[in-house]
Amino acid sequence: MTVSVIEQAKIQAQVLVPLIKTLQAELGEARANALVRKALGDLYRGFGEAFWKAKNDSNLGKAVSSAFKTYARDDALAYDVIEQTADAFAFDVTRCAYAEFYKALGEPELGFLLICTADFATAEGFGPDVRLTRTQTIMQGASHCDFRYRRDGGGSQ
Repeated sequence: MTVSVIEQAKIQAQVLVPLIKTLQAELGEARANALVRKALGDLYRGFGEAFWKAKNDSNLGKAVSSAFKTYARDDALAYDVIEQTADAFAFDVTRCAYAEFYKALGEPELGFLLICTADFATAEGFGPDVRLTRTQTIMQGASHCDFRYRRDGGGSQ
């Protein structure tokens, strides 16, 4: 049995939180966070690309819903689907164990950096015509996260 994403995040935090705090102390918060975003962005973009190729499904709603279930495994997330079509998948996360974990550590800003920012890079990996918008997160104190994936019809670049 594979380790769920929430359990992976908890294990990774044991190393990443002290590493990032040291980088922030040495380089300054802005520079350290930019480096972390770049490194993780490249990694998560690659995950998105690999998932999209393996899924081989042009139905955006179906494909993204499938990917999202991986992150929600082990009761990590509670969410309400707003829209699911061939060109859209919109949902609100109403409970987030990732946010609960990082808040319990006293590090919600690092949780946002390590967990929430990965969503956009992963979406970029889905292709040049897929866009994610999100205006708020539980990790940053909102009541819910509002994920809106859409195919913009722009075609490939």
